[in-house]
Amino acid sequence: MSRIPVVDQECCIGCEVCVHLCPEVFRMEGEEGHDHDHGAHKSVVYNPTGAPESKIELAMDSCPAACIYWQD
Repeated sequence: MSRIPVVDQECCIGCEVCVHLCPEVFRMEGEEGHDHDHGAHKSVVYNPTGAPESKIELAMDSCPAACIYWQD
């Protein structure tokens, strides 16, 4: 089995960079109605095998919070 990308929810700042770079793997989730709370929407992995590892790694490398990593 290949490596699985994981988003550390504690350090995700909700910038959406990973979603824009690799929407096949990442999406934003969170509570609705919390516009004042910048941490309400966070990135999650919904399809860990939805893109080549190189594309996932681009999202990892571009994350300003460095909160995406590989789980073997």
